[in-house]
Amino acid sequence: MPDTPKPVTTLDLLRMKERRERIVMLTCYDALFARLLDATVDILLVGDSVNQVLAAQDTTLSATLEQMIYHTRMVRRGASHALVVCDLPFLTYQVSPTEALKNAGRVMQETGCQGVKLEGGRTMAPTVRALVEIGIPVMGHLGLTPQSVNALGGYRVQGRDDVAIQRLKDDAAALEEAGAFAIVLELLPTPVAAAISESLSVPTIGIGAGPACDGQVLVLHDMLGLNDRFSAKFVKKYASLADDVRKAAEAYAAEVRSGRYPDPDHSFAK
Repeated sequence: MPDTPKPVTTLDLLRMKERRERIVMLTCYDALFARLLDATVDILLVGDSVNQVLAAQDTTLSATLEQMIYHTRMVRRGASHALVVCDLPFLTYQVSPTEALKNAGRVMQETGCQGVKLEGGRTMAPTVRALVEIGIPVMGHLGLTPQSVNALGGYRVQGRDDVAIQRLKDDAAALEEAGAFAIVLELLPTPVAAAISESLSVPTIGIGAGPACDGQVLVLHDMLGLNDRFSAKFVKKYASLADDVRKAAEAYAAEVRSGRYPDPDHSFAK
């Protein structure tokens, strides 16, 4: 058997940026997919997008801490190589640094993940610093921040004017200074994401932010073509598994209804 790759650490990610090696991140919500992806990706993000992908909610806002802990625990059981990061859901870290410490600490303790992700810039920097100071690695998230979708006026590209661009740069600098080990940049024009990435010593992970980021992330079910009701300009589908699932189910149903399944090869004589 080939040697199992050594676990990825936050320090490894910093070194990857220094060497200009691209970082690969995918969302993941269960142990089975974690096991399938583990040797290939650098980071598995247990995103609060689970609330939309698996729970059919319109936004991430109703995701709960218990929901995130449950899914992160499953992913951690399937991963031995990839760094597992858990999204902190809405209102589990915005109220106060003290509340964030309690909730993020619970996530780390109950799941075994190696970091948490939260949204926001300068206003969240004191919270990031407080978490990092007690040993909780934090990934930031700027640009289109899904937990603020109502305030942002929907899912649309951010950083379109000079004021917004400068704000994003200041936010990124504040997160880095506070100790974030990486920052997700979502739905930003390519030149803006490139400028932010170049200005930071910590890696950026892009989603709809162009090729200049230090890494990329997609929602797994979008990338696999399982979520065929969702499409976006930045999503590239590397498979069409929704069609495969339907075809397999139709073949199974036809064989059950015709009596062809189970056949002798799939039955026990004694």
